[in-house]
Amino acid sequence: NRNGLPKCPEKPERHCSLFVDLGSSELRKDIYITVHIIRIGRMGAGEKKNACNVQYRRPFGCAVLSIADLLAGDSKDDLVLKVYMCNTESDWYQIHENIIKKLNARYNLTGSNAGLAVSLQLLHGDIEQIRREYTSRFTHGVSITRKLGFSNIIMPGEMRNDLYITVERGEFEKGGKSVARNVEVTMHVVDSSGQILKDFISFGSGEPPASEYHSFVLYHNNCPRWAELLKLPIPVDKFRGAHIRCEFRHCSTKEKGEKKLFGFSFMPLMQENGRTLPDGTHELIVHKCEENANLQDSGRYLKLPFSKGISLGNNSQAVKTTKESFWITSFLCSTKLTQNGDMLDLLKWRTHPDKIAGCLSKLKEIDGSEIVKFLQDTLDTLFGILDENSQKYGSKVFDCLVHIINLLQDSKFHHFKPVMDTYIESHFAGALAYRDLIKVLKWHIDRVTEVELHDHIQEVLKAQEYIFKYIVQSRRLFSIATGGQNEEEFRCCIQELLMSVRFFLSQESKGTSALSQLQAVFLSSFPSVYSELLKLFDVREVANLVHDALGSLPTVMHGDESLQAVKLQSIGKTVESHLYTNPDSRCILLPVVLHHLHMHLQEQKDLIMCARILSNIFCLIKKNSSEKSVLEEIDVIVNSLLDILLRTILEITSRPQPSGSALRLQFQDVTGEFVSCLLSLLRQMTDRHYQQLLDSFNTKEDLRDFLLQIFTVFRILIRPEMFPKDWTVMRLVANNVIITTVLYLSDALRKNFLNENFDYKIWDSYFFLAVIFINQLCLQLEMFTPSKKKKVLEKYGDMRVTMGCEIFSMWQNLGEHKLHFIPALIGPFLEVTLIPQPDLRNVMIPIFHDMMDWEQRRSGNFKQVEAKLIDKLDSLMSEGKGDETYRELFNSM
Repeated sequence: NRNGLPKCPEKPERHCSLFVDLGSSELRKDIYITVHIIRIGRMGAGEKKNACNVQYRRPFGCAVLSIADLLAGDSKDDLVLKVYMCNTESDWYQIHENIIKKLNARYNLTGSNAGLAVSLQLLHGDIEQIRREYTSRFTHGVSITRKLGFSNIIMPGEMRNDLYITVERGEFEKGGKSVARNVEVTMHVVDSSGQILKDFISFGSGEPPASEYHSFVLYHNNCPRWAELLKLPIPVDKFRGAHIRCEFRHCSTKEKGEKKLFGFSFMPLMQENGRTLPDGTHELIVHKCEENANLQDSGRYLKLPFSKGISLGNNSQAVKTTKESFWITSFLCSTKLTQNGDMLDLLKWRTHPDKIAGCLSKLKEIDGSEIVKFLQDTLDTLFGILDENSQKYGSKVFDCLVHIINLLQDSKFHHFKPVMDTYIESHFAGALAYRDLIKVLKWHIDRVTEVELHDHIQEVLKAQEYIFKYIVQSRRLFSIATGGQNEEEFRCCIQELLMSVRFFLSQESKGTSALSQLQAVFLSSFPSVYSELLKLFDVREVANLVHDALGSLPTVMHGDESLQAVKLQSIGKTVESHLYTNPDSRCILLPVVLHHLHMHLQEQKDLIMCARILSNIFCLIKKNSSEKSVLEEIDVIVNSLLDILLRTILEITSRPQPSGSALRLQFQDVTGEFVSCLLSLLRQMTDRHYQQLLDSFNTKEDLRDFLLQIFTVFRILIRPEMFPKDWTVMRLVANNVIITTVLYLSDALRKNFLNENFDYKIWDSYFFLAVIFINQLCLQLEMFTPSKKKKVLEKYGDMRVTMGCEIFSMWQNLGEHKLHFIPALIGPFLEVTLIPQPDLRNVMIPIFHDMMDWEQRRSGNFKQVEAKLIDKLDSLMSEGKGDETYRELFNSM
């Protein structure tokens, strides 16, 4: 009002708006809130009351606020913005830019009392979420301010048809006057019959719609620049035939305050061919007219040219020569109207059926943003054409569909994938489409060896996930409509398609080739098809199809390295898929998964991926499960991978690893993965598994190699540096697994490598492992707190004593072969005996008696034996092992 206060102070909601659709790209920019304040009244602020009775819109002031701090998380409550005015009124159109750029010479403060109070808050989430979480904000009717343009995602069913018009500037003649005019622009939206369309002009969100717009007036300016933005939310059905009419009037400052019409411009919203007005700035012709001119008869002036760049129709009417021009900028944000002729021809294919082939061919040339904007309509069109004449257009429609699917792989349009998913689930209606999609897809796969088609086939294979989604949804719609007719025929088609896939995957290529690239492209997205097939087939059927496809892959490992990596990634995705989590399908897939893992581990390739796959396999197997399926899975894993897993750990722990290199870090990481997998496997093996494992060796030589290998790996696992210092629980778990396994393997050692088959190397490896096992720092329970010691004993017992008893048993079984270990084992066994654990000492002391007897028998001199033992004891005690109690103990012996 005249005092500068809100006209309706009791209605604060009139001044509250929520700006929506801000995406991450916008938030990275410098964003400002700009406020333009328009004074409504007489031409001059200081004029006398009786000078003029007509009110004009006049520039008053501008305020600008950067919201960078708000986006960074800082609150912006209760800010008072300074209001500036132009030094030169003609600069009003760019005053906000001058303020942002701090061009101080072009503006100044309006006065000490002028200010605008605002409060801001940044809200995260979609509009429905915001309404739920900030209910109080919406109780007074918040207006919604939409983005000038589309949001990042346009969902099917979303309707928008907003034409944004910016009234830019004009160039007018004096019209016989001594001074420049005071020009006001009045805008109407007019339909084909000449009637003004009511309420289709929006001055801003929260404002009531209007039927006409009046620009602000610049005093004595024949080249005014307004830069006022309007939104025209015109319905689609009103668009054709409608036009914008802008009338120009000179506003007199005399007592009568007349507004005298001197010209007009117009602009149709749609061309005759159905295309809408192109976006951009348009220079319109200013047609001369007088106040008594009948503008109501639009038929008369619509035959005239409207733009200096465009003429419509064969009008023969002469246009008065004029130097006057009027510029406006248009921008259409519509989900139903397009400015692209090729897109329009495609969407109106029924009107010109003779152009269908050409329209389909031109689809690839249409800008991607135009396609995704009309994604649902475009897809409806493609499947409509397919239904109409699949024989003629099936291949072309398929190619268009592939193009659109791959368009959504582009990072620019990646967020439109949910739109495609929603379309398939809720809008797609092509119940017969699956036949043609399967047919054309098979045709392409059967021709992978035809070099000239490789690029196109690669595009097809990239799109296979969504092609299968359409196939499956189409078949489901057909089944619903027909009660499941032609089910056997459909199954046969899918089987034949996957037979083509198997043949394609089984082809071997030497080195990097186009064929291996195609195989890699197929494998990278093949796992995404599983969930689609599961919608129509049971898990065992799908598992068999996948098993056969993956099983057809060549076993050659010297081919294309990138293909081998993609192959393993595909196996990894298979293990992570829903198909694999089902026990019924897992038992079918596991052998082929292990087969490919075995090949890669054998060649020591892609170890990080191998470790990840193994980890996922073991995560799915329940610990101590008695389920038959799980026990059988462990059988398969033991037979297929135990040996190669041991070899892998030996290999990667013995490799030279340069300090500080990335390679060292990589192998350290992957070693932990493989160790965890080995422990998990051994932990879940039962008596039956161990028995089957030991029976599976064809020769004693194979068994010997296995035992040496596993004893060596166990020695690696109990190294102090294998686990971080504070990983006590992990060390205890590892030790529990080791001792459990050793108890099973001890029996094999006694049965196969004693008497005439005695093998010193295995027995020595066994005793060496047992000694360092008992001596581990993490097993010395005397060093633990009482509560920690109690917990360990309750869960695992004293594993030193268990291993000591095993040493005693194995030593007793040696018989005459004990001589091979004298005196080599006296020192290590003596070290074990010094551990202050009574039960362990009670087990070890009889072994010492026996060892001393064998040493005396070997050397024939007891005093010499005793002296050596005392020297060894002194050496150990100097290292802090044992005390005088043990010297007395040995003296008594």
